[in-house]
Amino acid sequence: MASDQTRTDGGLSTEAQRVVERVEEENVDFIRLQFTDILGTVKNVSIPASQIEKAFDEGIYFDGSSIEGFVRIQESDMRLDPDPSTFAILPWKRREDGTATARLIADVMDTQSGQPFAGDPRQVLKRALERAEEMGYELNAGPEPEFFIFENDEDGRATTETHDVGGYFDLAPKDMASEIRREIIYGLERMGMEVEASHHEVAEGQHEIDFKYADALTTADNTATFRSVVRAIAEEHGLHATFMPKPIPRINGSGMHTHLSLFEDGENAFHDDDDEFNLSGTAKSFLAGLIEHAPAITAVANPNVNSYKRLVPGYEAPVYMAWSDVNRSALVRKPAARVPAASRVELRSPDPSCNPYLAFAAMLQAGLDGIERDLEAPDPVRENIYEFDEDMREEYDIDTLPSTLEGAVDALEADEVITDALGNHVVEKFVEAKRTEITEYRTSVSQWELDRYLETF
Repeated sequence: MASDQTRTDGGLSTEAQRVVERVEEENVDFIRLQFTDILGTVKNVSIPASQIEKAFDEGIYFDGSSIEGFVRIQESDMRLDPDPSTFAILPWKRREDGTATARLIADVMDTQSGQPFAGDPRQVLKRALERAEEMGYELNAGPEPEFFIFENDEDGRATTETHDVGGYFDLAPKDMASEIRREIIYGLERMGMEVEASHHEVAEGQHEIDFKYADALTTADNTATFRSVVRAIAEEHGLHATFMPKPIPRINGSGMHTHLSLFEDGENAFHDDDDEFNLSGTAKSFLAGLIEHAPAITAVANPNVNSYKRLVPGYEAPVYMAWSDVNRSALVRKPAARVPAASRVELRSPDPSCNPYLAFAAMLQAGLDGIERDLEAPDPVRENIYEFDEDMREEYDIDTLPSTLEGAVDALEADEVITDALGNHVVEKFVEAKRTEITEYRTSVSQWELDRYLETF
C-alpha cells in the first residue's frame, strides 16, 4: 500500500487527487517517477498517465538489484511511492500536439517490511530531519551549485572545449551562455523553483545559478531537479553541461557552497543581536560540529576522485578547517545577514557532484552533535589562510580536509556520528563503491604520466 501522504481511508489524499486532476488539465501522457541511487545519480521509471491513481494507491514496483547500492538479486523487488507535493511538468518535454511529460519524486519502499528502504538517500535525509524535529529544529538549506558548459564533438561526445571565454560576472559577447542560463531559469521556474540570481563564474565556460533556500528536503529535491534541468537544456543547444568538480586542470573547479540555518518555533535559532557576529550559542555549537566532523562529511560532500583536484590551495577552494566572518579562505563562513531571519553559516567545501540528500543529512547530524555536546566554536580567523605557512596554521590550530578520496573514506568509517546519520546500509554500499573507485584510479595510467615519463625512461 502506498504511503499515507498519497491516500486516506476514503481513497487518495487531497494532494494526490489534485495531481490526478492536473495530469488531465495539463494533457500529461507520461509521468516520470524520479529517485536517486546512493551515488546521487537520478533514476526514473516512466508510467502512462492512466496509471497515476494506481501509482498513488499501490506504488510502482521495480528491480532494486539493478540500482547502485540498493539490494541483492534475491531481494530485488522494491516499490516507489510518489510524493504528490513534488509534481511538476517537464518544460522541455511539451510536444507539438500539446501533450506533456510530468515528474514526481518518489520514496523507495522495502516491499518485504513495508517500511521505507534504508538505502534510499531521501529516507536518510528524512531520518536526520526527524531527529532535528525531536530537538525542536527545522533545517533550511540553500546551495550555490556551479557547473561548466562544454562543446560537443562531431560525434556528439562531450569535450572540455568551453562554450565561452567569459570570466566572473562578465557580459556578452564574452559570456555567450547568458541566453542558455535564461532558458534554464525559465525551466526551473516552471517547475516551481524560485531563482534568486545567475551569473558567469570565474573560469571560462563556468556558471552559477542560485535558487532560493527552503527546508532541507525540498532543497535536496530541488538540487536533483536543478542538475537534470541544466543538462537537458544544454543538450537542446547541442552542448554538454557538467557538474564534475574539476574538469579542467589549473583553473577554478566547481563548488556547491551550502548555506545552513536552524529554525525553532518559526524563529531563526542562529541569530543573536547581542553577539559580535550576530550568531547565537546554538549557531556556534552547530558550526563547531561541522568543523569537528568535516573530514567525514567530505567523503559524501566531495564523493569522487576528481573532487580532490578541486580541494587544493590556490583555487579559492576551502581546505582549511576554520571559520571566518570576513574572508572566504576558511571552510565555514558566516555571511552578512540583512535581517535576523537570514542569519546562517556557509559550508564551502561541498561540490555539485555530491548526493544532496546524503550531504545535507551528514551536515545536519554533525551540527546537531555540536549542539547536543555544547561544543565551543574556535575563534574566527580573519586573515587570509591561503597565505599562512605550516607554522602559522599550527599556531592557529588549523587542520586541513582530507586531500584524497581514500583519506575522506577512512575518516567517514572512523566517525560514528556521520555513519549513524547515513545508516549501516548506505555506509556499507557507499564505502564499497568508493573503495572500488579508488582502486580503479590507482591502477589507471593518466595522460600526464605518459607525457612525463614515456620518453624519459
